Amino acid sequence: MPSPQTLALYIVLILLVLFTATAIAKAIRIVPQATAVIVERLGRYSRTLDAGLHILVPFIDKARANVDLREQVVSFPPQPVITSDNLVVSIDTVIYYQPTDPKDATYEIANYIQGIEQLTVTTLRNVIGSLDLEQTLTSRDQINGQLRGVLDEATGRWGIRVNRVELKAIDPPSSVQDSMEKQMRAERDRRATILHAEGVKQSSILEAEGEKQAQILRAEGTAQSAILEAQGEARAILQVFDAIHKGNPDSKLLAYQYLQTLPQIAQGESNKLWVIPSELTQALKGIGQALGGDGDGDNPLDGPSIGAKDTEDNEFEIDGPKLEDPQDALRRAREEAASAAAEAERSTRHAGGTSPS
Repeated sequence: MPSPQTLALYIVLILLVLFTATAIAKAIRIVPQATAVIVERLGRYSRTLDAGLHILVPFIDKARANVDLREQVVSFPPQPVITSDNLVVSIDTVIYYQPTDPKDATYEIANYIQGIEQLTVTTLRNVIGSLDLEQTLTSRDQINGQLRGVLDEATGRWGIRVNRVELKAIDPPSSVQDSMEKQMRAERDRRATILHAEGVKQSSILEAEGEKQAQILRAEGTAQSAILEAQGEARAILQVFDAIHKGNPDSKLLAYQYLQTLPQIAQGESNKLWVIPSELTQALKGIGQALGGDGDGDNPLDGPSIGAKDTEDNEFEIDGPKLEDPQDALRRAREEAASAAAEAERSTRHAGGTSPS
């Protein structure tokens, strides 16, 4: 059994080892990246430790606080704010901040998170109090800029830099939300009605222009058809008249043809009275002369006819304006129809371009 002196020596050695281990543990300080450690010596600020390995004086130097230097995000609970038109809105805010001076963040304010929150609430009430509800809902960028300016100025002396301020939600009262929904629904209905009316108007304009163009084309076609038909009939009459002129008929043949036409005049059930033309006696006289052999009557077609003339090669021509060639008339009709269609299209574009929006 060891003596008391030996036992006391062992105890002292054990205490010395424990003291040395504790002193070494307190003397060696490893600081992580993006972290700052505030060191106090005998209760006063000594220095700020950056990332890496540091040696402290045991039992004299003391680590006061660890400050995270990374950018941090904090979301504050909804805050009731009164607008200039006396409506209470609930606003959620999100703050992006970053400590820039660990010493000021430790000694200038006890809790900079709480300080930023209260400063945000008071500043938000001042900013929103000068705006009405509609401006509050549509001026998020303006509100964010004003909040950031005030917070950055106030937190600068705390060693904090406010990078961004965002309004996460702006919730008006439920009654106001119902009114806004009704207003938006009425506005959408009004726009739909206007668009429908514009569509009906454009459709009516296009239909009217199409009908106008169709009527123009039909009228042009009817006119050209009548012109071509009249020209055909005129050419037929000219050819018949030319053939008669070349045949040189006498009065006996003409009187005979006249008598053959008389029964056709009397045809029809509605003819109750038959009026004998005065030329009938002259026709009968001509026939009698033909049967009696007295041919001293002159041939009505001898010599040049009224309204006609013979050319040197015995071809017959009609005095007056010459007839238009059918191909030329058809070409002119197509050009006029194309011009009318182009005019209708320009009228349609002009009507569509000047319609109200």
